[in-house]
Amino acid sequence: MNERIRNLRKYLGLTMEKFGEQLGVGKTAISNIENGNRNVTEQMCKSICREYNVNEVWLRTGTGEMFVVHKDETAAIISDLLESINNKSYDFILDVLKVYQTLPSANQDVIKNFCQQLIKERKNRKE
Repeated sequence: MNERIRNLRKYLGLTMEKFGEQLGVGKTAISNIENGNRNVTEQMCKSICREYNVNEVWLRTGTGEMFVVHKDETAAIISDLLESINNKSYDFILDVLKVYQTLPSANQDVIKNFCQQLIKERKNRKE
């Protein structure tokens, strides 16, 4: 599991400090986990999965996809709508959504705030 945590952190492009910050621990704790000097607690495992949308089975065993892709009714509706437009646009939008889903919640918040500001600016222009 230690190596998978290192791979996850590097895949996300995060320093040990930034990765740990989201989990409420310091870079020393992350370093100790990645180097096998400290076992991953149940709480830490759950926190990593929650904060970074990681597939718990992958984190524990290395089996399956690294990230969880949530499928719900809203996703099905959006998928149906997107499939009605040309395939290049559909593929691009789907890729954007998949990457967004893998981002830490803090990064998702930045993107949400940006989009809300963009929508606000567009409304102001129309008025």
